[in-house]
Formats: sequence, structure tokens, C-alpha cells
Amino acid sequence: MYTANPRVVKQAYPISEISYEEAMELSHFGAKVLYPPTIQPALRKEIAIRIKNTFAPESAGTLICKNPENGNEVKGISHIEDISLITLEGGGMVGIPGFSKRLFETLSVAKINVVFITQASSEHSICVGVFENDAAKAKELLDETFSIEIDKKKIKPIIVENDLAIIAVVGESMKNYQGLSGQMFSALGRNNVNVRAIAQGSSEKNISAVINKYDAKKALNTLHEQFFEERTKQLNLFVTGVGNVGERFLAQINQQKKFLKENLKLNIRVIGIANSRKMAFNDNGLDLNKWKEAIENGEPTTLDSFHKKVKESNLRNSVFIDNTANQQVSEIYEKYLRDSISVVTCNKIACASSFDNYKTLKQVSRKYNASFLFETNVGAGLPIIDTLKNLINSGDRVNKIQAVLSGSLNFVFNNFNADSTFHNVVEAAQKEGYTEPDPKIDLSGVDVARKILILARESGYKMELQDIAKNAFLPEESLNTVNNDDFYASLTKNEAHFQNIFKEANDKDCRLKYVAEFADGKANVGLQYIPSDHPFYNLEGSDNIVLFFTDRYPENPLIIKGAGAGADVTASGIFADVIRISNK
Repeated sequence: MYTANPRVVKQAYPISEISYEEAMELSHFGAKVLYPPTIQPALRKEIAIRIKNTFAPESAGTLICKNPENGNEVKGISHIEDISLITLEGGGMVGIPGFSKRLFETLSVAKINVVFITQASSEHSICVGVFENDAAKAKELLDETFSIEIDKKKIKPIIVENDLAIIAVVGESMKNYQGLSGQMFSALGRNNVNVRAIAQGSSEKNISAVINKYDAKKALNTLHEQFFEERTKQLNLFVTGVGNVGERFLAQINQQKKFLKENLKLNIRVIGIANSRKMAFNDNGLDLNKWKEAIENGEPTTLDSFHKKVKESNLRNSVFIDNTANQQVSEIYEKYLRDSISVVTCNKIACASSFDNYKTLKQVSRKYNASFLFETNVGAGLPIIDTLKNLINSGDRVNKIQAVLSGSLNFVFNNFNADSTFHNVVEAAQKEGYTEPDPKIDLSGVDVARKILILARESGYKMELQDIAKNAFLPEESLNTVNNDDFYASLTKNEAHFQNIFKEANDKDCRLKYVAEFADGKANVGLQYIPSDHPFYNLEGSDNIVLFFTDRYPENPLIIKGAGAGADVTASGIFADVIRISNK
């Protein structure tokens, strides 16, 4: 006998010893290796039974006996599918004896087996589980039995729900452990497994729950992980966007898999991946050494078809990863969250969309217990948003933010001088992976405006993107281009404009930095001349820096500084958000 059906739960393992009662409970709820009545004679005479595998006779098997050695408080998890739930309900039942007798007598005479019973303490309803092929007959007979009460509106017509399953957690020692049922239902709830009815015998050997049949596999794996897998947690990732950031993210996952298992007891599997053309799935986890081949041989994809496949996979601890800068992808987050699938994204568009949409995503995340994490929206791998959240959660208040939030713009202005062309420096920044696929998003200030907007919102302020003042340094001609080729051509054409900006800063002994500021409920972004005594002056490479002035840091701000752009650091930030979900 196994801790669960090994065909459904790959991590299931043999039970060494089990009591007669536990064996009968498990077999009653679907463990077909044993027929319950066969145990009765041995139980009466206290004769031990050993079940062995015909194909592995040398294995110890499972010993069924009176006093098994103490092991896990939960001995096994089992389930029965193709169950219907029949409900007798109505205010006319309260305080009136005989309803239960008539219900069970009707089913008994018709030889309809009842496999599950639960009744509300108010006597307002009784639920019984029967096999699905008996449900229609049971409803017909019970509607006839209670026809008078139904006609007089004392009770409702018999309610039948199909496509259900019963999942049972079995263990003789469960009664000695507090909070075990809480663990069971919390684990199911975290994975969006809706429980329709619950039954627990007074002996506490069995806790049974009726769930949707579609959720049975996920529920079994969730509970097995909870009770048998020594705190190892499995995360199932679905990744869209496998360009610069996505490719490095998959490489980091592949590199760290062994470390995560050994040190964090975390098993991360990438179940699905997609680019703009194709998608590939494997319910047992894709081989990350061959993911490019898998996606090349995959099937055509759309946002809806990818979401449908993720939902159909119905795996516990599912996480959707968005490594794109695509607006349409950002508009589908709510669907994933409503399916209790966590979302991790480096795509800033959702959190910088309308305040109502931003608020909705936060609320849906809380309601459906699905994480919505976007640390990489600001500062790539830097812990800027997480630090801000900790300040707010601990009761601090943000009064002012000053920041250089564009690693790409910082790279550009750190490398632009009289001996270089603006065109070549921007092109180098794009090749290094510092800019968005459309570099105009960075250079127009839209990207920085989105970042300061997100920080303002995370600080507790209601603000829209159009509320942020943008002091553009690009010529109007560059701002009005519609593709990258035209944009780069406009930079070459306007080289004198950029050289004049550099010369003016140089003459003032200043450096050019694209700065975002938030104070008194207002925000602005724009190119500034930074003097040598300013904290931003020596900001090198593609680094970001953020200064938080708060009630606790009024004069000397809390400063976060470091690499704020690049595929590797962005991928590591996404990876860190995945780890945060595992710790939830």
C-alpha cells in the first residue's frame, strides 16, 4: 500500500506498517490494492497481513497489524472519483424527526450505496455522496419520497451536483495532533481547491472532503506534499517571453535546481514556455538543457491558448512568469490571479496602467491567495519595491523620493561625450540589453515615469501616469518616429542637439542624469545637471540609485544603489520573486 496512488502522485512511497482500521479506510476510499471485507476475519483474530508486490517479491511490502510502529500521523491519502452529492435542504426540516430515516431508507431499499454523509448542526440540510451512475435514480426516488414537503415549500427539490470526487486523509494517530485538519484545508485553499462538503468521524481516523473531480490530482499532490514530503515544496512555472531576460532566467533556474532542493527544500519545475510564435508543455517538467528545441517543435500559441493550457494543467503552486514588455500580456494577469495562479513580472505596463486596474490586480491577488510580484519593475534585481513595502508595512510614511531609475539612460549619459555619437552610445546600450526592445521607451522618459509612478503607488498615493510631468530632452522628430530604424536615423540627424546638451553640462562641471522625483503628491522626470557634491554625481555604468525620505529618514535618506539594468540582474530579480512565493 502506498501513501497515495503512485499513478497520480509520483512522489508516493510504500507504507511499511499500517493498522487494520487505517487499511480499511484507505481501501474504502479508492486504494484498490485491497478489498475491505477481506480484512475482517484477520482483524477479528488479530492475524497480521503482509501485502507484497508480485513483480518485486524481495521488497518488504506493507504489514497490516493491530499495533503498527508509529510513523507519520497521516498514513495515506486516497480518493474516489465519479461522485455525486445529493442535498436535502429546507427550513421545514429543523426540529422535525424522521427526515434522515426516510432519506436513508429510500436509498437503502433501492440498493443505492451511500459513501459519504454530512449534516449541518442546525438540521437545515443533509448531504450524502453516492456514485454518479446512481444519482439520477436517487433524485427521482427522493423527490417522490418528499413530494408533499416539496409541494408545501417546506423543503427544496432534491439538489444533485455531479463531477465530484471524495478525497480522504487517513491516519489513526491524527487525533493526537492539533491543527491537522487546518493544515489540510489551508493547503487546499492556497491552491484554489474548493471544498463542497466535509466529514470527520468521531474516531478521527479519517477526514473526508468532497471536491471537484477536475481538482482531484492537484488536491492529492498538494496534500501529499503537505504531509509526506519533508517540507519540500514544488513550484510549477509557466514562462512567457524567452528572449534576453527569459533565456537567462531559465539558465539560472537550471543552474540552481540542485542547490534549491538541498538547501531550501524547493523543487522548481518549468512546465510550460512560450514565445510570440510557439509554446511547449510537459507536465513532468521541461528539460531546461533542451528548451529551445522543445519550443521550436512546439505548437502555435496565443495568449488565450497558453492560459488555457496552464489552467488545464491544474498543478499546485502554479506561477505565471512574464518576461516581456508586451501590453497584451499584461492585460491577462487578472485571469491568472482569479485562477489562483501567482504572477511574477518584469513588465511595468500593468502596474503603471490606470490606478483602478492596478488596485484591482492587488485586490484579486489577495482574494484568490495568489501572489502578484513585480520587484523587477523598478531597479531590475535591486530590492527597491520590497524595501519600500517593508517601510510602509512597519508604519513608516514616504515624504519624498529622488532617484535615477533608468540603467539604460545612466549607461548612455555615462558613456556619451564629445568624442562619441549619441546614436552609437544608444545602440551599444541596446546591444548590452540595457534598453527595452524599443529604445524610445527609455529615452522618451516613459519608462522612468512608469517606475516613479509605481513607487508612488506602493507608497500609498493615488496617481496616474499622465499626472507625471515629463521634461523631454529628445527632439520632437525623434519622439514622433514609429520604428527603431527611423528613431536611430533621427538621432544621427540631431547629433548637434545632443552635443550641445553635453557641452552645457560639461561647462557647468556637472554630469547628465535622468532623474525622477516625487514629493508632496506630485512627480516629475527629466534630464538634470548634477553637481559634484550630489549623491548622483558618481553613479557609474548602468547603476540605479533611490533615496527614500520618510518620517524615519527625514534628513539622511535610506539609499539603495546598484546595477539597475541588464538581462542577468533582471532575471535574478524575477528568480528572487519566485523564491518569495515559495516562502509564502
